[in-house]
Amino acid sequence: MVHAATAERFSSLFASFDRDADGRISAVELRLCMKAALGEEVSAEDAEALVASADADGDRLLDEQEFLRLVAPPETEEEERCRGLREAFAMYEVKGEGCITPSSLMRMLARLGSEQGIEECRAMIHRFDLNGDGVVCFDEFKVMMDA
Repeated sequence: MVHAATAERFSSLFASFDRDADGRISAVELRLCMKAALGEEVSAEDAEALVASADADGDRLLDEQEFLRLVAPPETEEEERCRGLREAFAMYEVKGEGCITPSSLMRMLARLGSEQGIEECRAMIHRFDLNGDGVVCFDEFKVMMDA
């Protein structure tokens, strides 16, 4: 899977390669743009092979998704896992603070249907508060999720 931010960056690159603005990149367009971008001549055969390597629908043209698969490496499992952990962390953290406090933990647990008191939340935080500052930062959250 390619991350959405990566896809956005390559969208404008796709538009620049799509010389005739038909929403598809041909091997000819690919050759022209690679010559302009790299300053080197790419053979017709190499350009056609590149197109064929990512052409999922067999039309010998690259739509934006096919182009993205060609130029943007997919996220590694670790990158995808870390992104998922960041999304989960964001649900619990105090916005703008970058940490989970006992009160932010208590609020989120209540939303999830688990009524916990502030002291219980402090105890939960304390278990994974590796630096003793009374809150859980993202790195501590990752350790907690791996436990």
